[in-house]
Amino acid sequence: MTDVTARGLTKTFGRVTAVRDISFTVPAGMITGFLGPNGSGKTTTLRMALGLVRPTSGEALIGGVTYARLAHPRRQVGALLEATGFHPGRRAVDHLRVLAAAERIPDRRVDEVLGQVDLAEAAGRRVRGFSLGMRQRLGIAAALLGDPAVLLLDEPVNGLDPAGIAWLRGLLRGLAAEGRTIMLASHLLSEIAQTVDHVLIVSAGQLRFAGPLREIGPTNEALESAFLNLT
Repeated sequence: MTDVTARGLTKTFGRVTAVRDISFTVPAGMITGFLGPNGSGKTTTLRMALGLVRPTSGEALIGGVTYARLAHPRRQVGALLEATGFHPGRRAVDHLRVLAAAERIPDRRVDEVLGQVDLAEAAGRRVRGFSLGMRQRLGIAAALLGDPAVLLLDEPVNGLDPAGIAWLRGLLRGLAAEGRTIMLASHLLSEIAQTVDHVLIVSAGQLRFAGPLREIGPTNEALESAFLNLT
């Protein structure tokens, strides 16, 4: 099993400290909610974990090593940071085939993940005609393409209707049950309460709480109260 850890993780941009001395562990086999208001440092933290942003100090590790030192990073870590990185004129299936070819992933895996995210019937459509929810599903398919042990997802429910949110919840629970490590960044308190096992709460770049959801309480109201008190 592969966990994700941060050790004294700090990032400054000029005079602004986006992330300040954060340390945590995202355990395998669970869904960890990474919760905080907009601008709290969630996306910057995920980008540092993925090697897209260099920490000012500290480190982010995946299975004990940095992302850059992973032997096959895109097969080991799947990520969704935004659902806008698609060529609008490219068909969904071709978008995934390009990604698969870059990682020498068999084309059959493309069909598998399209089915997994319920886009099989839309595989031949061009992305310009996709709704935001469909783009989110395509982004999740791309994250799943390498069958990774770790998933880092930033606001994955954006654009999903209630049925889509319920679908995503079931998908993530199934993946966690297989022993995968899932980190779900969101500002949607109700969705965190219904989906996750473990919670990290950040505010102004600082970690305010880390622990099992049951330590806060099982209801949306308990989580909202904790969020307001800690941020």
